[in-house]
Amino acid sequence: MARVRSRAGSFGLQIAAGLVVGVIVGLIARALPDGRGGDPNWLVATTDTIGSSYVKLLTVAVIPLVFTAIVSSIANLRQVANAARLALQTLLWFAITALIAVIIGIVVGLIAQPGRHTTVAAGAAKDPSHQGDWWAFITGLVPDNFFALHANTDIDGGSAETSLTFNVLQLLVISAAIGIAALKVGAKAEPFLRFNASLLAIVQKVLWWIIRIAPIGTSALIAHAVAAYGWTAIGALGVFTGSVYIGLAVVFLVIYPTIVRVHGLGVRQFYSGVWPATQLGFVSRSSIGALPLTERVTERNLGVPREYASFAVPLGATTKMDGCAAVYPAVAAIFVSQFYGIPLGFTDYLLIIVVSVIGSAATAGTTGATVMLTLTLSTLGLPLSGVGLLLAVEPIIDMGRTAVNVTGQALVPTIVARRERILDLSLYNAPRQGVPFTDDDETVAPADVPTPA
Repeated sequence: MARVRSRAGSFGLQIAAGLVVGVIVGLIARALPDGRGGDPNWLVATTDTIGSSYVKLLTVAVIPLVFTAIVSSIANLRQVANAARLALQTLLWFAITALIAVIIGIVVGLIAQPGRHTTVAAGAAKDPSHQGDWWAFITGLVPDNFFALHANTDIDGGSAETSLTFNVLQLLVISAAIGIAALKVGAKAEPFLRFNASLLAIVQKVLWWIIRIAPIGTSALIAHAVAAYGWTAIGALGVFTGSVYIGLAVVFLVIYPTIVRVHGLGVRQFYSGVWPATQLGFVSRSSIGALPLTERVTERNLGVPREYASFAVPLGATTKMDGCAAVYPAVAAIFVSQFYGIPLGFTDYLLIIVVSVIGSAATAGTTGATVMLTLTLSTLGLPLSGVGLLLAVEPIIDMGRTAVNVTGQALVPTIVARRERILDLSLYNAPRQGVPFTDDDETVAPADVPTPA
């Protein structure tokens, strides 16, 4: 009976149950008639409100989490040998996994020929509202203000609505500069570093509360996705959608496990450890929204030292996107070239690889895959209006892309920590039970878990 109660209280099972309930609620909401004037019915509106509110809670916590975590990680890197080597290894493995992912995307695209197996109308093509730009990426590294905030004002029918967004890459630059400056100042900065460490503990406690209600947020998010999009949106883009998901599946189920196994780690342990963050990434469609949970499971389940994880995971959330910046733009570029009858040569495929490997950071703080796709298309000289052809299946594809992104963002710090022999193998190999992490003042893993040689 105790074992049944333990399983019932498992965070992973709670998330899985939320997914199942969400699908059921979404199907019910989809079957209900629309509201007055064609507005969404009450159940669709309710799931949208609950789901979007949960993502907002996670996103609100990102700014204080990233700032305090980066400053603390830089301060704590004094205690970690070869800090510069860790950073270089992280960037190298970001590039290696992106290279493999984009090659897989190209191969799948060439085999499936998605642009030749579609009935989508040419009239669906339209220029995208956001475009990738190399120079804009470089200038965008310079912060506009201390909090890296940007105000966007939309005017509709004579009324103006202003919303605030933040650029995580700029926030990383600000946080790193302050952390390095604090180290240079020396003893006079110690009170600030102690305050920052205390604030980080408080932010993590708040995040703990938010993450505890993840099953509810997950249920609402998947319910709204099913109700609003269903699977009928695939329509004439079925081969393209299937091609993207096949590429994502190869990366997720073949490449990542192979990398884990090559480094002498258990594949099942890796996936059981990262699974809560993968699930949240799938339903939230936001690497930034899943960032707090990704960082927690990377530390608590996978055994990556906090000093390193608090640097590598936020960096990965902005620049490590095997789904959005590698598999997807490769398949999509091939689709657009085939749809418009523009053949691609060997040099073009090399350009796709180069853009995917070094261009992921250009999506930081923007609309992600759309910007990355426009960057790829413009580099190849393909029509940017081709982006509009794929909008019908964007939400459905984005779920799979983000799940792979989040998994990769936890994978690289784990592999680098293993290679540098700083991975806590007792945590990595510990049984997964209850929630995927515990509070700082609780025991994280049983002491009797053997550490493999």
